[in-house]
Amino acid sequence: MGIFDIFRSMFGKTEEPAPVEPSLPLPPVERRTRRRLNARPGTRVLIIDDSRTIVAALKKILHSAGFKTLEALDAETGIELLKTHPVEIVFLDIVLPGMNGFSALRVLRRDPATRGIPIIMMSGNEQATEQFFGSRIGADDFMKKPFSRLEVFSRIERLLDGNLVPKRQLMMRAPAPARG
Repeated sequence: MGIFDIFRSMFGKTEEPAPVEPSLPLPPVERRTRRRLNARPGTRVLIIDDSRTIVAALKKILHSAGFKTLEALDAETGIELLKTHPVEIVFLDIVLPGMNGFSALRVLRRDPATRGIPIIMMSGNEQATEQFFGSRIGADDFMKKPFSRLEVFSRIERLLDGNLVPKRQLMMRAPAPARG
């Protein structure tokens, strides 16, 4: 008598289980079940990241949808580019040489000319504190690296208005209670 037979006799289960029929292969699952909503072709995007690989990958993804890109390898250059080349969305890395992404975000949110541009922060760090801190000082979204094509477009899609233009989703604050 084997060990399993002993357990079966102890628990009163002496019958054999029904044979399992081989299952048929499932049809391939569609990668996306709904149509992606893209920003209009020609949407201008600034990519600020010190990794040439990340810049090249993001540029390729965005160009495939008809977007136009500007690139900067540091925050200072990115901020200067924005003064002469307006864009409709910014992808901003957090860890940069010189000025970091959080400092650049503060500069962009304080400037009336760039205050309304949606900014998606990027980081390879999985710490939720970065995402929280970025949202507290004005980031519109957060994207973890490495990212997929689908992730890039879903982040942009969240920011589109009715005319397919990326817009900031400004949070309305409730009025403070009256003091009496």
